[in-house]
Amino acid sequence: MRRHLAAAATATAASLTLLLAPGVRAADATADVAANPYERGPAPTRASVEALRGPYAVSQTTVSSLAATGFGGGTVYYPTSTADGTFGAVVISPGFTAYQSSIAWLGPRLASQGFVVFTIDTLTTLDQPDSRGRQLLAALDHLTQRSAVRGRIDAGRLAVMGHSMGGGGALEAAKSRPSLKAAVPLTGWNTDKTWPEISTPTLVIGADGDTVAPVATHSEPFYESLPGSLDKAYLELNGATHFTPNTSNTTIAKYSVAWLKRFVDDDTRYEQFLCPLPRPDLTIEEYRGSCPLGS
Repeated sequence: MRRHLAAAATATAASLTLLLAPGVRAADATADVAANPYERGPAPTRASVEALRGPYAVSQTTVSSLAATGFGGGTVYYPTSTADGTFGAVVISPGFTAYQSSIAWLGPRLASQGFVVFTIDTLTTLDQPDSRGRQLLAALDHLTQRSAVRGRIDAGRLAVMGHSMGGGGALEAAKSRPSLKAAVPLTGWNTDKTWPEISTPTLVIGADGDTVAPVATHSEPFYESLPGSLDKAYLELNGATHFTPNTSNTTIAKYSVAWLKRFVDDDTRYEQFLCPLPRPDLTIEEYRGSCPLGS
């Protein structure tokens, strides 16, 4: 892995020497790269984090349910090029009665920003959050140990996401595996409302019009129960429902990308989208969070 990271750092530094502004030394650029060898892609802008596709071309491969152990198979989306070395990875679970198709839009959108993304089917569509949490972890293990793209993944930089009961499952997974770098429950549902055990940076996304998992009894108590010392945030979507995460959504994508980049890649270039705290607007009903991050 060190050879991959060193090669990526050298290649990035070499490319920077061609792009440096007058007065900026190549040594300074090399130092920046060496300070964080996990940075992937160009410096972000508002347009780049809101774009339907990021800077990486994406390929995909299918994992059959017959080849999966502990989960129901799925689809892996990954950056086609290996020039930048390895990538962090995220597994995403659908919700109650749903299939991976319901969260498939997140696959290429996140992968094109520089992640390996695995959208999964669960063992049954009726699985509860604790089961979905175990399945998320089983899928991460498959991805890093047995999948065809395992060589493209940094197994030390992993994250989980999920919708509805899959969001509740993301919390369960983070509780069970503290080594995870990020968790993003999307309009999450769980009978457990308190999560003081979680030490994984967590972005809780709720919806103001959610009648299935109302924020007052789900996303808000989830967020408030997370440790006060934890890097955490609460994004409540404006004019949204429980099923808003099932279709392409720029606000969900923007803040998910920023959160994953900040904590999976330790890329502080993305903190500008998280701190100062975003203010309410046409798509954001409310945003709470801890700033500065990583302190």
